[in-house]
Amino acid sequence: MGLHDLGASMRPHLQERIDAADEGGYDAILLGYALCGRGCEGLRAGKTPLVLPRAHDCIGLLMGDRHRYQDYFDAHPGVYFRSPGWVEFSTPEQALQPADASDKNKIGERRSRVELIAQYGEENGNYLFEQFRAFRRNYSGLTYISTGVESEDDFRIQARVEAEKEGWRFEEIPGSLALLERLVNGEWNAAEFLVVPPGAVVQGSLGVSIVEAI
Repeated sequence: MGLHDLGASMRPHLQERIDAADEGGYDAILLGYALCGRGCEGLRAGKTPLVLPRAHDCIGLLMGDRHRYQDYFDAHPGVYFRSPGWVEFSTPEQALQPADASDKNKIGERRSRVELIAQYGEENGNYLFEQFRAFRRNYSGLTYISTGVESEDDFRIQARVEAEKEGWRFEEIPGSLALLERLVNGEWNAAEFLVVPPGAVVQGSLGVSIVEAI
């Protein structure tokens, strides 16, 4: 999730890990990301094929089907999504808590007001904190994607509290790990997954394929 926060800037970090794994003698390297703000665009396969789901972002992965996500998105504009993982690692309550040593690499929304003030001073820190959260003004609802993990009741409650604080309507929908399971199990049908052959590069596509290898 730390790399995901970087958006397109996560590409060199992912490429570094791909290159390191390329020497491991694996049959394939699996990317548990979607196109994700074009963060995966430009990734190059070395000797080992790369495999990634055909999805615009991680919501499609958590719903188990990019078409289901698109249908929901079209019917619910202005919705902010949360899942157990997002609640656990990026919650509004962090904005009120002092940072500890494990939090120093957080960026954007995941940086607390306390951290930003400590680094940039009170005026600049407050300004940056408000700017990082400004995108929330465009939302009117929060949809929690349930994935059936342990202790999910706690995450569900936190997501509902976040929605109430923001004045958003709250809705819960069932997620699905089916797409991630097919990724891990090697069930890479061409409609759902892109297999990038050695030497090829991932490129975003405007068509239904979402990603292609060039």
